[in-house]
Amino acid sequence: MTNDGSKTLEGTPNPEAPNPQLPIVQKLRIRYAKRGRMRFTSHRDFARAFERAIRRAALPIGHSSGYSPHPKISYANASPTGAASEAEFLEIGLTRPMEPGDVQAALDEALPQGLDVVDVVVSPGGALADRLQASRWLIELPEVSVEAARAAVGIFLERDEVLVERMMKRGLRTFDCRAAVVSLGVSDRVGADECAILDVVVRHDTPSVRPDDVISGLRTLCGLPIEKAPLATRSDQGPLDERTGTVGDPLAPDRDAP
Repeated sequence: MTNDGSKTLEGTPNPEAPNPQLPIVQKLRIRYAKRGRMRFTSHRDFARAFERAIRRAALPIGHSSGYSPHPKISYANASPTGAASEAEFLEIGLTRPMEPGDVQAALDEALPQGLDVVDVVVSPGGALADRLQASRWLIELPEVSVEAARAAVGIFLERDEVLVERMMKRGLRTFDCRAAVVSLGVSDRVGADECAILDVVVRHDTPSVRPDDVISGLRTLCGLPIEKAPLATRSDQGPLDERTGTVGDPLAPDRDAP
């Protein structure tokens, strides 16, 4: 038997274990988006909404064994509350195979508007989180001119270190946000209210550097006048090309798999 006694050596459920469950026969990787007002959804709120969507869609989701079974859902590097995203990822385990397109359609119909399933692929195995090395963020700065943004970005990039503060679980912490910034510029596209848009690629380090950390550095150390709350959108999340500084598609290897 396995350590928890839930399965035999052959991988089948152990009938003597509490609440024995059917084995997982297929894993699917899902890319989803948080749009509009749904950017204010916390990770915990999304998890509850997604589990309800799984039930509404009647998907054969696998569950853990034991006295309190949980659905086999694995989340990867969720965006902070208040940020929109086009590149959120999770993985589910099913007890019978399904077509990825059918799962995408069923979940998209069951989820609230603004939580949208973008892509579903079959997982060949391995850790999806290992592919999520960096994120690309587009940050709209209301009432900030392109000229002012470019001047502050120039100061930011010239520094070897940009120290910022953030309240964490163990209290206020000071850390360097400059080292994680692979690239930072001002987009040629201008926002709806003639505002500047930052285009930033951030490496996933520890502690993780968020868009608001970059904004804090630009405001306090680089003199960027920011009065209204910025709107950050994660456009991409995946493997980092160190040569070009671009973020790739983490699901591409799964589509190419035989």
